Amino acid sequence: MLVVEAKLKNGTLEQYRRLNEAIKTSQFVRNCCVRYWMDHKGTTRNDLQKLCSVLANNKETPWVNKLNSQARQSAADRAWQSISKFYQNCHVKIPGKKGFPGSKSSASNGARTRTAVVFSI
Repeated sequence: MLVVEAKLKNGTLEQYRRLNEAIKTSQFVRNCCVRYWMDHKGTTRNDLQKLCSVLANNKETPWVNKLNSQARQSAADRAWQSISKFYQNCHVKIPGKKGFPGSKSSASNGARTRTAVVFSI
C-alpha cells in the first residue's frame, strides 16, 4: 500500500512540524531498507517488512516507533519497488544507467506546497 498524498489545510506550526517529522522518519525507514538490501544478498520483500518491526523496537531509533506500522510498511514497499525496478531494468538489458536504488534525502520526486505534500509515483 502506498500513501500518495497528505493534505493539511490551515494547519498550525506544530502540525506542519509533525508532518515533516513523519516524512523524514518514512525516508529513514526506506533508506534503512535499501541499505539492508545492499548489505545482505538474497533479501526478499518479506525481509524488508520484518526490518520495519526491528527498527520500531530498536532502542537506538525510538522515533521510528512513533510512525504507525502501516506507514513503516509503506516505506518498505517503496524501497522494494525501487529495488524491483532496478532488477527489471537489468533483466531487459537497458543500455546506460539502470536506476540503482539510492538513499532519499528529501521529497525531490514530489512537489511541496504549504498545504500539501504530493508524491508522484
